[in-house]
Amino acid sequence: MKKIIALALMAAATLSTQAQTFPGTKPVTLVVPFAAGGPTDRVARDLGEAMRKVMGGSANFVVENIAGAGGTIAPARVAKAAPDGHTLLVHHIGMAATAVLYRKLAYKPLEDFEYLGMVNEVPMTLIGKPQLPANTYRDFENYIRANAGKLNIAHAGLGSASHLCGLMWQSRLQAAEAMVTIPFGGTAPAMNALVGGQVDVMCDQTTNTTGQIEAGRVKAFAVTTARPLSSHKLLKDYPTLNEMGMRGFDLTIWHGVYAPKGTPPAILAQLNDALKKALKDPEFIKRQEGLGAVVVNDKRVEPANHKAFVAGEIAKLKPVIEAAGKFAD
Repeated sequence: MKKIIALALMAAATLSTQAQTFPGTKPVTLVVPFAAGGPTDRVARDLGEAMRKVMGGSANFVVENIAGAGGTIAPARVAKAAPDGHTLLVHHIGMAATAVLYRKLAYKPLEDFEYLGMVNEVPMTLIGKPQLPANTYRDFENYIRANAGKLNIAHAGLGSASHLCGLMWQSRLQAAEAMVTIPFGGTAPAMNALVGGQVDVMCDQTTNTTGQIEAGRVKAFAVTTARPLSSHKLLKDYPTLNEMGMRGFDLTIWHGVYAPKGTPPAILAQLNDALKKALKDPEFIKRQEGLGAVVVNDKRVEPANHKAFVAGEIAKLKPVIEAAGKFAD
């Protein structure tokens, strides 16, 4: 019995020492599943700086971009990394989507990671080419039904934000067969085709659409959040799809932070505390607003609630993706 107690005390002392010395002189690497310069990369870099300020001392955060395979290479790498708090994953809604899009993954999103908390959410907007005769969402919906099979919807590639949003919207509209889906190799070519009138519709995050809407190069019809974006100077007057009859429609592009399974609880607590404080940094909030993002300030900054939210997103996307019947593997 005494031996067991001694071992328990030694383990507790080790964890305490780890927490006191973490992160030490070794940098904390934020692994991003996409190329440098994109929205997720920018979120990770801003977050790393905000967490560095919070942790102080010798704390140093660096970003490593590991793109490829629809954003699945990076999570697989982090899942197998040493569980010491020095390798973290910053991922968006793809953390949930890949669980359904890929029937064979090298990792299990809900089992192979320690959840640290949510970071932000980016609203999405339903937009159309400027030549469309409709000017309101209701007119737009009626126009689609009256022109079944004649219109098309673009997205930036399988598993992209625009792909997921388009699928969800068409599923609720029950108009999947009324529109032809045209995939592109990225957001830029898809948006260029929409602006040029070669495609009719797209649903994408405000990071990519706000500038186009403001310049009048596309028409905006609705937002995908549960509530109106009343504080958004450009989108505050657009209805939500929820208001337009799609009860419960709520889809955003969110970001969260994850650690390898088995990371010591004391280090997880320290990282979660730093994350919470970073999310209150005025400079970080300002930078996120510049991306069209809203910093999370609810219970999803807690690990358990973050994990429950992702599980809910998987459950929400699963029937829609499976009904479409198009998978990434």
